Amino acid sequence: MVNAKTYSQKPSEITHKWILIDASSAPLGRVSTVIAKYLIGKYKPTYTPHMDAGDYVVVINAEKLIVTGAKETDKKYYHHSGYPGGIRDESLAELRVKYPERIIMEAVKGMIPRNKLAAERLKRLRVFPGEAHTHTAQTPEKVEIK
Repeated sequence: MVNAKTYSQKPSEITHKWILIDASSAPLGRVSTVIAKYLIGKYKPTYTPHMDAGDYVVVINAEKLIVTGAKETDKKYYHHSGYPGGIRDESLAELRVKYPERIIMEAVKGMIPRNKLAAERLKRLRVFPGEAHTHTAQTPEKVEIK
């Protein structure tokens, strides 16, 4: 038996790539799981659970997002003002008109582990409603979703 040691990544070894994902190419759940995988960095061979070594993810075409079934009218998003009786809800169709990027943000937020690294991981997610994005200088690598 070889005396193998578990690899633990050091902060100086962390590199963040830029990934570009088109949200109009697959359903919401499939897109969200791919985004979460890249934000967490779990696909990397150097993955270390207590280090935040994920990548930056740029998502385009959030307004052309695909959902299946009756989710367009039946799926509800809730938020509360903090005052008694201050709960509000919006359907996916209403949210798509006003803030299409929030749909993807909420779906990915639910797939990220709830720990100290979650806030930093979500900061690296950039969602844009249309085809244009402001991160062309970073030359993000386009990822196809199957």
